[in-house]
Amino acid sequence: MRFLSYIESDPAQPWGPPPPALFEAIGAFGEEMARLGVVVDQGGLAPIEHSPHVRVSGGRLTITDGPFAEAKEVIGGYGMYECRSVEEAVEHSRRFMQIHLDTWPGFEGTSVVRQVFGPDDFEA
Repeated sequence: MRFLSYIESDPAQPWGPPPPALFEAIGAFGEEMARLGVVVDQGGLAPIEHSPHVRVSGGRLTITDGPFAEAKEVIGGYGMYECRSVEEAVEHSRRFMQIHLDTWPGFEGTSVVRQVFGPDDFEA
């Protein structure tokens, strides 16, 4: 089963840029997960102010390049895992968040773990 894990955080918080130790620890974690065949993909995301929005609202489709009103939460990065169970995916996400706790003083965020469904998960 595939699971998408992503981190939501408040961009207005004053914890500053991610420290180099965070990137080093994430790199080591990613290498370990790749060796185990767990990680399918992982990465950080560009800042929200550089991310166009394509929206459907009120029966209309609009594309906005920004600037945007201040977001309350943004997704900063993601990991795509191949796991045997949701519990296994949660454990990988727990370890990933522990890296943040250990290397980025003051950081606060939430890791969301969502199963990804493919064509084989639905009956014809």
